[in-house]
Amino acid sequence: MSHESSSPPLTLADLGPETDLALLAPQLAQFAAVARLEHVTQAAQLLGMPQPTLSRSVARLEAELGVELLARQGRTVRLTRAGRLLLGSVERALAELERGAEAARAEADPAVGRVAFGFLHTMGSDAVPALLRGFRVEHPQVRFQLVQDHVTAMLERLRDGELDLCLVSPLPVAAELTARPLDEQRLHLAVPADHRLAGRRRIRLAEVAEDPFVAVGEGYGLRVITDGFCAEAGFSPRIAFEGEEAETLRGLVAAGLGVALLPPALVPRPGVVELEVTSPRTRRAIGLAWVTGRPLAPPAVVFRDFVLSRRGRLLDHD
Repeated sequence: MSHESSSPPLTLADLGPETDLALLAPQLAQFAAVARLEHVTQAAQLLGMPQPTLSRSVARLEAELGVELLARQGRTVRLTRAGRLLLGSVERALAELERGAEAARAEADPAVGRVAFGFLHTMGSDAVPALLRGFRVEHPQVRFQLVQDHVTAMLERLRDGELDLCLVSPLPVAAELTARPLDEQRLHLAVPADHRLAGRRRIRLAEVAEDPFVAVGEGYGLRVITDGFCAEAGFSPRIAFEGEEAETLRGLVAAGLGVALLPPALVPRPGVVELEVTSPRTRRAIGLAWVTGRPLAPPAVVFRDFVLSRRGRLLDHD
């Protein structure tokens, strides 16, 4: 075989970021096949390509590397010292690629694949565990990467492809995202046990317009919703403390540091009284979001369909 090349020979040091590795990779795989069998014709049959084409491919690889990889004896070949060195690296690279391909196939397997699922902090203690438990009855081997974050960060990670699905509130309104409502959750006003309104069952939100509030930080969906309900009641809340977790906020309320709009507590918190708000109607919509037009892997599709089937039953209502 002749060593033909239309470009100057490359040395191994030249094979850096500027080299077209997309063209080199097939040649390396073809070289490995010839080296394993030590026979060009048999390797061509194994690869399903014409023998002359395979011979030219290996010759181009030698020309590009600037070394002779094979010593030819008719249709049989043997590796040169340089060829043995390269084959070792190529074999390791091909094995790693095979492992990667297997991992990719497993990731997309609807029975054992992985779902990257983001959800609100306030849903991590009850609703999401119950959802996952129900799903795994029929799909026990599907794996999950679970992410809790505020809604703005989760939606960015969704757009960037880090997450497949997000359980969010409020529901995003954006062309690049699809959101489906699942349920509504009542928000109560949590007040300290010694608060002036603690003996009431129901209040209007305007009655605490002058009280300090404790709330989650900017960017959290619950903060957006709290600010919106307060505006609807005719005031802007005076935020005294910010936190990240609903239970932390309840602790601040119990300490007498403010009031808060929060989802119902799973277990009553000592020192905290939860009041129903009659005006405005303090409920938040919770839904599932994904990127519009981006294909989901089979396990994510199966999980999405399961979650959507829980519409109206996602939450326990008080």
